[in-house]
Amino acid sequence: QVQLVESGGGLVQAGGSLRLSCAASGRTFIRTYAMGWFRQAPGKEREFVAGISWSGSNTIYAESVKGRFTISRDIAKNTVHLQMNSVKPEDTAVYYCAAGLAIDDTARTGGYDYWGQGTQVTVSS
Repeated sequence: QVQLVESGGGLVQAGGSLRLSCAASGRTFIRTYAMGWFRQAPGKEREFVAGISWSGSNTIYAESVKGRFTISRDIAKNTVHLQMNSVKPEDTAVYYCAAGLAIDDTARTGGYDYWGQGTQVTVSS
């Protein structure tokens, strides 16, 4: 099993920045997993935000956050980050970290098996 714990959420003004972190268990096998960030706003379905391949070499983003958010990972520290810049009120949601066993070095939008508990991000207008 893989345990994921998100942190870094909070209140931020529109146009500001926030950095989310995800700590994953299994420091010695984290490279086996593709990682991703999803978000869910009240009354809406959970949606994909960003993904990164096991090596960190490949990334993929939802069109709504492209150019504003950056996903990265530190394999040695077994962590994944989401740097959120130029945030908008519509970015307000609970953000979830996800992990899925990798069979190649592809960043993907789905197919994740493990999920964190989520961290709240609120963007004030």
